[in-house]
Amino acid sequence: MSLLSFLGLASADDFAEGQLWGYHTRKGEENSRVLINKVETSPRLGKIFHISVLNVKVKNPRIDGGLSTDLPHFPVSQETLKKSLTRLRGKSAPNPNYREGYETWKNAFDQGKAGIFTIDVADIVDAVEHTINQP
Repeated sequence: MSLLSFLGLASADDFAEGQLWGYHTRKGEENSRVLINKVETSPRLGKIFHISVLNVKVKNPRIDGGLSTDLPHFPVSQETLKKSLTRLRGKSAPNPNYREGYETWKNAFDQGKAGIFTIDVADIVDAVEHTINQP
């Protein structure tokens, strides 16, 4: 085990399924976490990480209570994780809710109609909040 792994920090080569990470969050969401549900490799894009963002506070007028706390699926690049993740917080089983989004994404990706996020996780959360709050 490397010193970085021992301290709860990891290099990009250490990102793996089942890891629960702290990340550079939006203000007020410091307890939010990133869960790596699945890792796969694309010949064109390299490693693709399928993440859930947990314990967020995303305004969502389309649901009861008006607040989404879990965002189940985002396909992201290794670069996104490198610049976003801060500290390994533990392990977890995959979020069962990620599968539906994954399957939709995978079908579109295989047809060349979907890609992956390369921006910071907090920026992804912002973009989702902005999009779901459009009239």
